[in-house]
Amino acid sequence: MTLSARLLESLAPWRAASAWHIALSGGLDSTVLLHLLASLAQREALPPLSAIHIHHGLQAAADAWPAHCRELCMALSVPLQVEFVRVAPGASLERAARDARYAAFAARLGADELLLTAQHRDDQAETLLFRLLRGAGVQGLAAMPVSRALGAGQLVRPLLNCSRDELSAYAREHKLTWIDDPSNSDERFSRNYLRRQVMPALLKRWPQASAKMARSAAYLSEAGQLLDELALQDLAAAEGLSEFAWLHLPSLAVPALRGLSEPRQRNALRYWLRPLTAMPDSEHWAGWQALRDASLDAAPVWKLAAGELRRSDERLWWLTGDWLRSSVPVNVTVQGNQQLALPANGHVRIDGQLPAGNWQLGYRQAGDQMVLPGRGHRDLKRLLNELRVPTFVRDRLPLLRRDNQVLAIANLPGMQGATDGSWQLHWQPPSNDQGLS
Repeated sequence: MTLSARLLESLAPWRAASAWHIALSGGLDSTVLLHLLASLAQREALPPLSAIHIHHGLQAAADAWPAHCRELCMALSVPLQVEFVRVAPGASLERAARDARYAAFAARLGADELLLTAQHRDDQAETLLFRLLRGAGVQGLAAMPVSRALGAGQLVRPLLNCSRDELSAYAREHKLTWIDDPSNSDERFSRNYLRRQVMPALLKRWPQASAKMARSAAYLSEAGQLLDELALQDLAAAEGLSEFAWLHLPSLAVPALRGLSEPRQRNALRYWLRPLTAMPDSEHWAGWQALRDASLDAAPVWKLAAGELRRSDERLWWLTGDWLRSSVPVNVTVQGNQQLALPANGHVRIDGQLPAGNWQLGYRQAGDQMVLPGRGHRDLKRLLNELRVPTFVRDRLPLLRRDNQVLAIANLPGMQGATDGSWQLHWQPPSNDQGLS
């Protein structure tokens, strides 16, 4: 089967997409992908084609690349968009450039649109080897998927079943010209070292090494899918709604996890944490054991890259953003039918008209008590403990006082306002969204 036919076959699931955008660096691989698709478009009914070139500004030679890409696209009648990005300084220039590049791609993609990239089978083998040397698990060793979500659309890699040699042969046959990025020869970058030193040695001894390694990545991808399915089964019992669902925080019941084997616990938590934070390394998983095994009256914390897991009353809670910032003390005079923003602590709303008196909105203080019908004066600390209010919430719960007497605690049934419902105190806790990766 020709390279063109294989490309068309790999893109069959996305023929009805609203647009195909080609990530065009100007190098050999993306130039071949562009030429293949432009040629196919002349005889096949394909979605509208365009190309996107990202200019990182990291080296002087790159200033000439947009012009090269424009000439190439003009010759093939493919529209081109050039995006200029700024790479954030950091320990890994490779990673920072990649993050900036994909952020620009994501911003360009509309709903049901594709970004087509030119990674091939040899890239897949190098990725597998690179991640193996970093100690990746099954999910990491599955290497690059054929497709994944990106922005409002999808990223698709249609050349993963093609070799670098096949792309080079196609480029020579069609007399294509491309850019040779000088940074590709810089062996200080790990991937370049693998490509230029390690892979040639492997291929000399095992000529089919790239194909076999790519096959292993496909097997690991299947294994990863099975582990995800197992995680979903194990999480089903742990993700049941708690009585504090109004916090709108990701949470899990610890007993449902504790009944699993250690590997299944970690597998379930990895799946659950994946959209929330970068995965901890093997040694850092001791934090989960400490969290799980702490005494019931403890308030253990497991700190991760993008937030924290806390345990309260046998439930895990994921916290990030404002939840990790100290709420600013509040003591303000209020009246009925009012909404207020609380510093680092969401919003409160008073529905209904408050009776006459000096009403103050604030948080819990030492010695606070509340009068409950039929129960008399109750110490607030003991009351919140009886209700099993998560410990990290207790000092954030807005209260209403009249003449220094606590008369309402936001969101707690039977305590958030007048017994006849004529006025109520509602709290919208801070959002966790900014912690999502």
